[in-house]
Amino acid sequence: MENLSISEPPPHGSGGIPPALGRPPQPQQLPAQMFTTAAQLLDLTDKKLMVSLRDGRKLLGILRSWDQFANLVLQSTKERIFVPPGSGPNPSRGLYADIERGVFLVRGENVLLLGEIDLDKDDDSPPGYDLAEVELVQSLAKQRKLEDKVKEKSRVRKLSTLGFEGENLGEVLL
Repeated sequence: MENLSISEPPPHGSGGIPPALGRPPQPQQLPAQMFTTAAQLLDLTDKKLMVSLRDGRKLLGILRSWDQFANLVLQSTKERIFVPPGSGPNPSRGLYADIERGVFLVRGENVLLLGEIDLDKDDDSPPGYDLAEVELVQSLAKQRKLEDKVKEKSRVRKLSTLGFEGENLGEVLL
């Protein structure tokens, strides 16, 4: 029997049908890693996930349902807030807190990244972070966000003096 590959043209005189088989070739099977649709979520159903959203929020919950747009339904969801090292009472370690959110519906276009959580390490604190009170972490995160906003504004102002335009800063044409 001949060794044929997909990249080679069909043999002449057989009309594209291998003479030994007498039937058209079967379509090639794609490996599982080739799927880029919401169907990949099938393996993650009923597992605990960490979902990172476009707005920076981190959600931890059990994936219960999803649809063709990758909209997700998470159960027993917690929102985890992080404050990086240098902002809290102990400058060498960061802080985090979990806020119970219950059932959470996430629109698929807002998902930046998601991954399965290792249940053996689920109860451990993230490396370099300590658990703290929700109010403390929220206030430190809010303060940090304001500081970052001021830095960004200053950066955009400096760049505009050099002739660069940031997003949404150009002329609006009507």
